[in-house]
Amino acid sequence: MNNLNKWIQNGLLAFIMTCSITALFTPTPYTWTKFEIFYIPITFIPLFFLTLFVAEEVRNSFKKVFKFDKRKDQRPIWQVGVGMIFYFAQVGFVEVFARSFMTYNLGGMPLYLVISFLNAFLITVIYEEIFYPKEKRIIKR
Repeated sequence: MNNLNKWIQNGLLAFIMTCSITALFTPTPYTWTKFEIFYIPITFIPLFFLTLFVAEEVRNSFKKVFKFDKRKDQRPIWQVGVGMIFYFAQVGFVEVFARSFMTYNLGGMPLYLVISFLNAFLITVIYEEIFYPKEKRIIKR
């Protein structure tokens, strides 16, 4: 189960990094960045495979920066990290694959950011129930 957790997080981190780079190249005047294969930008495909190799190191560096292993209660920082991964994966998806959703606003704030935040919260709660190790509960009588 721990390997599946790492695999999912690394895949989503690679997706986030690839979406960020692809979204940066999309508005440029270079025509080779506009080519698509089955609605997938041509720059996305090789970049995704490149970022898969880097994703584990990126995840581990964030753990070192936030001193994850040295914390007594690792749950709050775990939730923030996984929630951030889900949030930015959804934002990256909209920025690369569904740019038409970027036009809608909710009182001046882009609606895709609000919906991504709400979805990330719900997905984090569900993901935590599946992958976060349960603490042994001692019932005192």
